[in-house]
Amino acid sequence: MFYHYLKIIARVAIRIYFRKITINKPELLREKGPLLLACNHPNSFLDSILLNTLMEQPVWSLARGDVFKKAFYRKGLTALKILPVYRTSEGVENLSENYKTFDACLELFKRKGIITIYSEGKCINEWHLRPLKKGTARLALKAWEDQIPLRVLPVGLNYSSFRLFGKNIFINFGEIIRKESISRHEADGQRHIEFNNQLRGQLEQLVYEIPETDKVQLQEKLAVPVPVARKRLLFIPAMTGWLINIIPFWFAKRTAINKLKEPGHYDAVVMGILLLIYPVYLLLLTAVLLLLTRNNWSLTLPLVALLTAWAYVQVKPQFEN
Repeated sequence: MFYHYLKIIARVAIRIYFRKITINKPELLREKGPLLLACNHPNSFLDSILLNTLMEQPVWSLARGDVFKKAFYRKGLTALKILPVYRTSEGVENLSENYKTFDACLELFKRKGIITIYSEGKCINEWHLRPLKKGTARLALKAWEDQIPLRVLPVGLNYSSFRLFGKNIFINFGEIIRKESISRHEADGQRHIEFNNQLRGQLEQLVYEIPETDKVQLQEKLAVPVPVARKRLLFIPAMTGWLINIIPFWFAKRTAINKLKEPGHYDAVVMGILLLIYPVYLLLLTAVLLLLTRNNWSLTLPLVALLTAWAYVQVKPQFEN
């Protein structure tokens, strides 16, 4: 229930948090399981929020295991359809837990589920495809050995910024990899290598390769032009949106800066905080306005706040200076 509630909220939120969402093959958002989304990992759990929200069918995700240590977090993350993956850096004694996650993934595939896996392993804010780990290949090949008709869909996620509110995102889907795509080598190692070579070959075409210091190339590939007439038309609504929404955004931004130990998670934490507090903020603001004015028009405030926030995102700068 909590997952479906957040998905409804997120479907509205991403249209504001993201200035423009461009998808090369939007029809694939309706794909059914068993399906493994094999993605690059540039922006922490915001990657999962985005894919979970856009895909029609519920999507499970794999996340770093250290956040599952406390029972409260573990229950909450499971309710959000997130499973743990432990790395050596999180304790060798926890690596055996990965077998449970592996088996859980296979069970989900048998029930025609969809899972997102980040084939690079670690999240780093950059426009670059890093070396692929073996986990994606192991999971896919094991599913095929168990006669599960799994399909693997390569996904490239490309953000215009990892800090600015109102970013552009380009989601590039590749060609589905099936069991028949991989040669029947006798050795597992050879099959893993061939799978990763095929996956990497596709992801290299889907993930933009842009040096961090190359501002020209960044704008050429990730900017979305805005007509001057549109900017002028939206100017007053945009300023209204900034005034109405500055408080929750400021709170989310300051909280993320003060609490984060790893800067690569800033964007995702801001989005996560806004998903939780923004509906409450709008309800409180509407209640206060209704008490002060005694006018039923006050009930339109949430709609006004959302529309003017959208207007602000459309005219604000797309890149850091």
